[in-house]
Amino acid sequence: MSTIRVDDATHAQLVALSREMGSSLMDTVRAAAEALRRQRFADTVAGQLQALQRDPEAWAAYLADAELTVGDGLGR
Repeated sequence: MSTIRVDDATHAQLVALSREMGSSLMDTVRAAAEALRRQRFADTVAGQLQALQRDPEAWAAYLADAELTVGDGLGR
């Protein structure tokens, strides 16, 4: 286990969230870290899709591939 230092306002927010969620401070910090990780992943994917959309040929190829891969949602 490690110790992290946070300012008083952040600590108060984490304590309030813990109370609202009925969880420990440790679980709240863990959930916050996971939420940040997921958000960063989503931001990365969104940025990659935006870059792909700027290249019409690459975007068309991506959409064609997605149609073949996803199709009816069952992989057919």
